Amino acid sequence: MSNEQKKYSIDTQCVQGTYDPTNGEPRVVPIVQSTTFTYDDPDLLADLFDLKASGDFYTRLGNPTNGHLEGKMALLEGGVGALALASGQSASMFAILNICNSGDHVISSSSIYGGTFNLFDVSLRKLGIDFTFIDPDASLDEIIAAAKPNTKALFGETLANPGLTVLDFEKFAAAAKAMDVPFIVDNTLATPYLCRPFEHGVDIVIHSTTKYTDGHATSVGGVLIDSGSFNWNNGKYPGLTEPDSSYHGLRYVESFGKAAYIVKARTQLLRDYGNVMSPFNAFLFHLGLETLHVRMERHSENALALATYLSGHSKVEWVKYPGLPGDPYYALAKKYLPKGQSGILSFGVKGGAEAGKTLVKNLDMVRMVVHLGDLRTSVLHPASTTHRQLSGPQQIASGIRPEMIRVSVGLEGIDDIIKDFDNALLSV
Repeated sequence: MSNEQKKYSIDTQCVQGTYDPTNGEPRVVPIVQSTTFTYDDPDLLADLFDLKASGDFYTRLGNPTNGHLEGKMALLEGGVGALALASGQSASMFAILNICNSGDHVISSSSIYGGTFNLFDVSLRKLGIDFTFIDPDASLDEIIAAAKPNTKALFGETLANPGLTVLDFEKFAAAAKAMDVPFIVDNTLATPYLCRPFEHGVDIVIHSTTKYTDGHATSVGGVLIDSGSFNWNNGKYPGLTEPDSSYHGLRYVESFGKAAYIVKARTQLLRDYGNVMSPFNAFLFHLGLETLHVRMERHSENALALATYLSGHSKVEWVKYPGLPGDPYYALAKKYLPKGQSGILSFGVKGGAEAGKTLVKNLDMVRMVVHLGDLRTSVLHPASTTHRQLSGPQQIASGIRPEMIRVSVGLEGIDDIIKDFDNALLSV
């Protein structure tokens, strides 16, 4: 990306991004719905396969539409490169598998999305990668004490889904530095508009683009972004520093410098696992990013208003929203998310889980869906849906209480949103 692109505000970057068409080219990023690309020179194609030249030759490894999305995500987060993937789960998996092998160990916050927890605690354990889950409120010393000689990464979520804990970047970054391992963060709920983790010591960022990046509940996808800041040449990551036999002995750090991590993820993992994003989905995600700044302001504004209303309601037991004064994470939210605390809140109705079910059934405009980050307001009962594979203690460790109702606050008129919840609460 050019210095000109970097100097603009993030609002302008959302709209303009890295796409700069010339005379006669489409003003809007085009959909290149093609699996393959033609070349006249066999030697050039050979150089592409050997990573000696850059260019698109097969969509599993790269596509112009996907490339525009990757460029804009890297720009918005402030990274050296990005990789578009088939889902947020793919991004989480690639983030770990790109640096971990059987016998390695990762430390993760326990307050993370249930799907990510299962990926780590079940599927990746089957591959021989060990995980230790820690309370995100643990002290710096406690985090460091969880490290082992084979620890390869520290993982957390900016805003945990749906526990809504706010990660203390300064503390976790200090722990990662002490362990000399990369700090990986899922920034899905905050988005780069509300928080840029690389500015707080994070090394790798992932997103489920299915959520706010899209914003319209149309497409599934994920993205992996490399800050280029971590020193992989510390003796712990031979996959990045030692010869790769599948590329004639190429060494990623030696050949690609600061972009070594993201190049390896594309040319090795995406090549072999094939978790490719559809170019059509990439087009829709790129389109969504053009209004990200406007949407996140409104999501945050509406969520705070709804949280304020619910916290004063006689039939509501508790409300959790980091932008609400009195919330345990209010200070961290103001420190790391000063422009807004996103559109997700949770609350418990007096009467427990059954009362919560009654509330959900009596909502009218607001619907129950297994999703968040949509421009339409929705609700979900995490304990029985997204986190149902977790045990009771695991749910509590993730911030999930049996009566919890998660609300993804949309862009409708706030008076209409509040009225719908007010009418539903009358039935409880």
